[in-house]
Amino acid sequence: MEAGMAAVTQTATPSMWSDEELAEVRGRLQSEIDELNADILRHESEIASGDVTQGAGDDQADAGAKTYEREREIALTLNARDLVAQNERAIARIDAGTYGVCESCHKPIGKERLQAFPRATLCVKCKQKEERR
Repeated sequence: MEAGMAAVTQTATPSMWSDEELAEVRGRLQSEIDELNADILRHESEIASGDVTQGAGDDQADAGAKTYEREREIALTLNARDLVAQNERAIARIDAGTYGVCESCHKPIGKERLQAFPRATLCVKCKQKEERR
């Protein structure tokens, strides 16, 4: 049974990635997570510092501008959290030995695609199908 498991593990991880390359990708993803978490803290701090009573005497344009800035900070925070989750998922795939395998068709995702977008979970063909829906 162990020989069968080894064969499955070997086919799950594309041979196009060396251990050094995977370590480099993992490091890039972790570095990006650290940067994004710093951005999240900064955005949350800016959101929290916007006191509700501030601007009580503002005209409509000032109130609108402040609302826009608050909504922008919230959107940036949500986007950063989403990217952190995608990076953590990619690191989990590296650790599980499934990095570089399409989650839809289970074929290898092109190395060039992953170098450009290391969080990719689908090959180009499956991503195109998904976008058409």
